[in-house]
Amino acid sequence: MMEQILFLCTGNYYRSRFAELLFNHLAERKGLEWRAISRALALERGIYNVGPISPHAIEGLRQRGVQIPDKLRMPQQLQESDLESSTRIIALHEPEHRPLVEQRFPPWEQRVEYWHAPDLDKMPPDQALEYIAQQVIGLLPELKTKKNSLPG
Repeated sequence: MMEQILFLCTGNYYRSRFAELLFNHLAERKGLEWRAISRALALERGIYNVGPISPHAIEGLRQRGVQIPDKLRMPQQLQESDLESSTRIIALHEPEHRPLVEQRFPPWEQRVEYWHAPDLDKMPPDQALEYIAQQVIGLLPELKTKKNSLPG
């Protein structure tokens, strides 16, 4: 049975989608029994997001040799069932996402891990995506050795 990792960001358009697609690409290549999904903590805040995924995420994935699916889904709002079905939960930017988790999903606050990849207004996409890529790569050996890798 596959384990699931959940990547969270504000609009499920840029950072979390990049992390999801990169993780799934690398996990499959390494034969890990993990898959990633991604969701939005505040989908309504993505009013300027056009289409299913950020062009920055697409470019970052292409630069890393990740095949982009022909059909990409639109961003999706986080539901309680997504949290319940995930072994690991990672939000992409603590200062931005911790308050949303605390406000909207308080029972899950202690289960969420936080990275430090700010949005476009605070960090250029090449830097943010490289940071996310390095964090994703760093997860792989840990997940290979820990079948059920719950934080804390």
